[in-house]
Amino acid sequence: MSNNIDGVLSQIRAASQINPGLKTGFDGGINKPGSLTDSVEGITGKPDQFSNILKQGVEAVNTQQMQAGDMASKFELGQSDKTLAEVMVQIQKADVSFKAMTEVRNKLVDAYREVMQMSV
Repeated sequence: MSNNIDGVLSQIRAASQINPGLKTGFDGGINKPGSLTDSVEGITGKPDQFSNILKQGVEAVNTQQMQAGDMASKFELGQSDKTLAEVMVQIQKADVSFKAMTEVRNKLVDAYREVMQMSV
């Protein structure tokens, strides 16, 4: 369970870190050194890997939410061998992972808006 959160967080951290030696200035050219495409490739290796990381993150959060819901339902029905504390911890883990995903989404939307407002 915590491996899912740790995996999502490590993917988010990996996607958000920029290589210190990488040129990050946008010069308006396509695939020129220092262009936006180079920055994305420098972060993720390939542009399509970024979407895969996001997809995996969303799937991991969804899985965590489903597991927490199932665990809570089973506990409520008396069909679980888990304690109330274990159920509550699982629900909190799912909540934290959902909030982290929401923050990542908000940052991506802000970055998209900023890029769209740039003059070319």
